[in-house]
Amino acid sequence: MPTAIASPIIAIPLALLHAMRPQQWTKNILLFPALLFSQNLFHRRETFLVCAACAVFCLLSSGVYLLNDLLDLDSDRAHPTKRYRPLASGTLPIPVGIAACVTLSSGSLLVAFWLSTAFAWTAVAYFLLQVAYTLRLKHVVILDVGCIAAGFVLRAVAGGQVIAVTISPWLLICAMLLSLFLALGKRRHELLLLEDGATAHRRILGEYTIDLLDQMIAIVTAATVVCYTFYTVAPETVAKFGTTKLVFTVPFALYGIFRYLYLIHRRQLGGSPEKTLLNDGASLVNLALYGLTVIIVLYWLR
Repeated sequence: MPTAIASPIIAIPLALLHAMRPQQWTKNILLFPALLFSQNLFHRRETFLVCAACAVFCLLSSGVYLLNDLLDLDSDRAHPTKRYRPLASGTLPIPVGIAACVTLSSGSLLVAFWLSTAFAWTAVAYFLLQVAYTLRLKHVVILDVGCIAAGFVLRAVAGGQVIAVTISPWLLICAMLLSLFLALGKRRHELLLLEDGATAHRRILGEYTIDLLDQMIAIVTAATVVCYTFYTVAPETVAKFGTTKLVFTVPFALYGIFRYLYLIHRRQLGGSPEKTLLNDGASLVNLALYGLTVIIVLYWLR
């Protein structure tokens, strides 16, 4: 009898945690470039604020994921992998999902206003964008991936606002292009995975073809590399940091993009960008080396 009672007590919180998609929280790493490139990485107050802001976005995005799953129950149940999601499979009761969605969304926004008013309004804009995407914009061709990119840009902006620094427009454009690159790769993977059943799961997939997505990916890939390279050598960047050595980080950026292209074309990955990157040792080593190089250039070689 105790086992029968304890089982749902344990199972429902675990299912809720799964539905919150903690693996997706890695996307919120985009709040940290403002801290890194403003040379505040080793300042305790600013580091604490950005970490707190990251936690806010993690909980806020989890609220959005729950809303998305609640609205997409039927399509998720027809998907070969998404049917195992807690709400779609029934392991998480729908009333619990609704309550958690409301609590996480409202609670995280309240904390955001406590941290910084400017940061909070960006968090609100992010939340409204995600709701609009879930309800309508994910069914509009090109705007669907554009909304995903805008969400990443808002994360980057929020990271600067919480510590009252302005991010270079170059970095914001890089964030937009990189997120477009990941979003297009995800659409490509969905088309390959679902094949003839693609539109049954996500009708917007009927507007895309593999050839079209490959052309769009090629354009965004080139634009990302060029934009980031221009940022590292731009006069305002050199004047701000007092060095031209940031250009040494370009090879790591180039390798990271090429490695991801290899993963989506040769290993048919990309359906979950965060999982693809976290499970690829070469990408993790490259990211670590990139971060270390930025720290050395901006903090020790000035």
